[in-house]
Amino acid sequence: MGEGELAEDLRQSIGELVRAVRAVDSMPPGEAAALGFLDRGGPLTTADLAQRRGVTHQSAAKSVKSLVGDGLARTEPHPGDGRKLLVHITDAGRARLRREREQRARTLDAAIRDTCGPEEQRQLRDCVPLLSRLAAHLTGK
Repeated sequence: MGEGELAEDLRQSIGELVRAVRAVDSMPPGEAAALGFLDRGGPLTTADLAQRRGVTHQSAAKSVKSLVGDGLARTEPHPGDGRKLLVHITDAGRARLRREREQRARTLDAAIRDTCGPEEQRQLRDCVPLLSRLAAHLTGK
């Protein structure tokens, strides 16, 4: 295997796996991503959400409007800057996000059981810490 091939193969395989698992989502990816950031990072401005998602402010604002309209998020004035709003996840938003994550996990679990024998499942289990360590290194966490 040439230099960089492992990295490219891993990037491609993980990308395909993530897209396949997300295919079962019942909400738009932008909204699910925004809820995830709000759940993990606490209240954020629309600009913060846009930056973290790597999208335009307009795209993030559209997601926020939809989440607020569905009762999955709420806004309040920013305590340090009255021109801004802080977006908070609601209990309904946390419940919806939990259901989405559980559905993804069930889908992946079924695929693992359907396609991998006990030894392959052990190999996958052994890879999880390695993948977590790579992610931590790349994100600086």
